Amino acid sequence: MTSESTAGSTDQYTFQNPVTRFESITPAAEHTAEPGLESDLEPRADRGETSYRGTGRLKGRKALITGADSGIGAAVAIAYAREGADVAMSYLPEEEEDAQTVKELIEAEGRTAVCIPGDLKDAGYCVSLVQQAVDGLGGLDILVNNAGKQVAVESLEELTDEQLDHTFKTNIYSFFRVTREALKHLQPGSAIINSTSIQAYEPSPTLVDYASTKAAINNFTKGLGQQLAPKGIRVNAVAPGPIWTPLQPSGGQPAEALPEFGKATPLGRAGQPTELAPAYVFLASSEASYVIGETLNVNGGMPSP
Repeated sequence: MTSESTAGSTDQYTFQNPVTRFESITPAAEHTAEPGLESDLEPRADRGETSYRGTGRLKGRKALITGADSGIGAAVAIAYAREGADVAMSYLPEEEEDAQTVKELIEAEGRTAVCIPGDLKDAGYCVSLVQQAVDGLGGLDILVNNAGKQVAVESLEELTDEQLDHTFKTNIYSFFRVTREALKHLQPGSAIINSTSIQAYEPSPTLVDYASTKAAINNFTKGLGQQLAPKGIRVNAVAPGPIWTPLQPSGGQPAEALPEFGKATPLGRAGQPTELAPAYVFLASSEASYVIGETLNVNGGMPSP
């Protein structure tokens, strides 16, 4: 398969009804083990394996994506490769199986894939991650801060210091640390894209810690966008709505809420990871040269700023 083809009969350029493009899912009301593996996800998510067609919009680019083993990160990695980019992937060591699957899909497009397992809660790993990516890719001009920790907790009294620490170190500290290190290598024309969430605007009562980090990411994006714009480096964000990924059944939602996941959106269904990928491609490309400090909402019609 080349970057300008797809194995499926339809892709993101095919005229389709968004209500029926993907089926409404009814997951079982049960949790899977953390951190959540793509291979354990039921029903399976569409990451663009046969539904994303590239057209060379990122030809020759070099991207580092955190959380690239599954879900949205994997969909972005696949799309970037099909658009002509080489990709370095950050993920937890226990997600190696999923990462290898994505690596194979990237390499099938004739692109370089660099696997860099580690824990983003570790400040030292955040530094070495960037250097390994630069060494493996021969440079860096796209950074996607996407990795996130999301575990639903019924009450503040049940939210432990350990979970609070893990959520903030993964979801916001790592964004600061990885970006700070990447700035040593990013040249004018480079792009930074942060994954935030609808939770930044409409926090669920069971996701107080997670939602707080996403609101922080929005401000990180806007402030850093202003700081780096004079240097020719663009910073933007994507705010997904309810997207079906391994994060959701592995504790990201209360078990009893899973069967109705995404059905409250105006489209009446959860989104699929591949539906996020075009937003990340656009923001990374030179087509978005005048887009800075923005948060692109991809949420099935949920009202948002």
